[in-house]
Amino acid sequence: MEDNLRWTLITAIAPVAWGTNYYVIHEYLPAGHPLWGALLRALPAGLLLLAVCRRLPRGPWWWRSLVLGALNMGAFFALIYTSAQLLPTSVASTIMASSPVVMMLIAWALLGERPRLLASAGAVLGVTGVCLMLFSGVSAVNWWGVAASVTAMLMSSLGFVLTKRWGSDTSVLASTSWQLVAGGLVLAPFAVLVEGAPPAMDWAAVAGFAYVAVVATAVAFAAWFAGLKYLRAGTVGLIGLLNPATGVLLGTLLAAEVLTLRQAAGLGLVLAGILLGQPVAERLRARLRPRPAAPATPRREAHAEAGGGRPSR
Repeated sequence: MEDNLRWTLITAIAPVAWGTNYYVIHEYLPAGHPLWGALLRALPAGLLLLAVCRRLPRGPWWWRSLVLGALNMGAFFALIYTSAQLLPTSVASTIMASSPVVMMLIAWALLGERPRLLASAGAVLGVTGVCLMLFSGVSAVNWWGVAASVTAMLMSSLGFVLTKRWGSDTSVLASTSWQLVAGGLVLAPFAVLVEGAPPAMDWAAVAGFAYVAVVATAVAFAAWFAGLKYLRAGTVGLIGLLNPATGVLLGTLLAAEVLTLRQAAGLGLVLAGILLGQPVAERLRARLRPRPAAPATPRREAHAEAGGGRPSR
């Protein structure tokens, strides 16, 4: 139980760090350069982790890194930026909030991890909470943006489960660095062809990119993949719901946004859903479940027939 709690707390670093991205990107990073923004996020983070672990891919990890780098970082980052440009944040975040359910289903198919009752209930609560926090009625929805957001969610869910399947015998830091470098290299030609030269940056933008690359990418993805290595994929997916919750709280604390009663209720549902899907909840449920009475042994039955039991009162 202590190990599960430790890996749960480590995994939570990732969505909390990702949740801070909304504020940092909006306040400090140059707008209009999504591909360069994704590239400057992924490649420096990957090179930093590669310098720490000092290991190059071997054998199948050359092509695995390319596949996972495209699914989890390269194409994912580009699609997320695209959906952010075409959709309201509430719609895009609500679509991404369905990731825990999709991860559970993919993990069931690829890893044999049958969804647990409490984890499934937690996913329903969590998604409902995200809808309450973020979703407000919108009159028009760009369906290309919806397609980009749904594709990003499906790709990352598949990529995370494949990372768990392939990474059991590999260092977390090494596999994370390979994926980030591969994702950055996948993005590089598209950034140059579509957006031209890198954006001009002042010192605030440089500091913002440094934070995003080091904290919200290198540290966050290493923590996320460590959780995937030691916890069930569905459990990790639920912890990811801390991402939109962090975004809402930061908007309240730093951007002076008002936390409405509806958002507070949604936040409570998200936290309840996350807790409900953790291993400790399953263990408590197992302890509280009534146990069947032990069958009587032949010796006890003979003793009772002989009248050797306690006298009745």
